[in-house]
Amino acid sequence: MEHGETNTITVVDEQGNEQLCEILFTFESDEFGKSYVLYYPIGEDDSEDDEIDIHASSFIPNEETGDGELSPIETDEEWDLVEEMLNTFLAKEEEEE
Repeated sequence: MEHGETNTITVVDEQGNEQLCEILFTFESDEFGKSYVLYYPIGEDDSEDDEIDIHASSFIPNEETGDGELSPIETDEEWDLVEEMLNTFLAKEEEEE
């Protein structure tokens, strides 16, 4: 995962393809001792339907380079936490509109 001062990251898939993604938000979990990032491919929010494919990963930031390493979320408990955080985020977004 690479990121700078912007709210974008470049995600590289298993085939080595790069995808520029917009960061929706990040958060840390003391319970799991990890940081998480929720993101979606840039351009996907321009589509005709209202569905955006949001991805989530845990990550380990590298303070020296500004990069980080994405890791898959491995447990149902972590997915429950991510889903809860996403629902809270989306509820706040709706209140602001």
